[in-house]
Amino acid sequence: MWALADGQTLPVSVAGEGEQPVVLIHGWTCQRSHWQDLLANPPEGTTLLAVDLPGHGDAREVSVSAWSVTALADALFDALGDVENPVLVGHSMGGAVAMELARRKAVKGVVLVDTFVIPYGDLGEEGAKDIESGFYADFPAAIDGLVANNVGPDLPADQKAALARGMASSPADRMLPLWSDLLRWSPEGAFNDIACPIHAINGDLIGDAAKARCAGRVTEWHQQGTWHFPQMEQPAIFAELLGKVLRQL
Repeated sequence: MWALADGQTLPVSVAGEGEQPVVLIHGWTCQRSHWQDLLANPPEGTTLLAVDLPGHGDAREVSVSAWSVTALADALFDALGDVENPVLVGHSMGGAVAMELARRKAVKGVVLVDTFVIPYGDLGEEGAKDIESGFYADFPAAIDGLVANNVGPDLPADQKAALARGMASSPADRMLPLWSDLLRWSPEGAFNDIACPIHAINGDLIGDAAKARCAGRVTEWHQQGTWHFPQMEQPAIFAELLGKVLRQL
């Protein structure tokens, strides 16, 4: 467990005994167990620290001052305490949290895992409203659609169904305002402030607007044949790619 200043705690799964701490940050409505294949095969020289963010997984009862990307980053900054010079690996929304955290804490590098499947900073208010409306209307059904449209064929059907059930069971009263904030989040401030290298391991769904925004700022690694969950769809290939990224940092 990682302790927060207000007495709350965040669950953490630890794997590996290497000198380099690597903090694994899951996506929206997700949980630390979504890194389980990587935790079973930690890259050489690393200690993996997979955390449940407030409102998620085994931390769903943990509260923050506001359900926003920056509030989650503040909570992680508090929780990390004396963990020095970590690499932050963030999947989807977790990449946005990692970028905001890297504005607050000295880190060795940031690795985004399919974070920009939504073109943050280029979405616009109308686009944000179009995406969020279905989730406010029927949260479980919208989660089912999200998983159906964003998980590739390499993930077995039973695992895909379990992923959808787990995400849909997240507390909607916390997830919906967080979703609204995330859809309106812009990476520009983080891009301007972050001093460390930023890498991205992306599947096949990243669009041209996101690629243009990240050009010259992010070193991209393409995990061909995966969609939005490369660490679950092709875990062995993902672990190999992440190992290569970490060796460059």
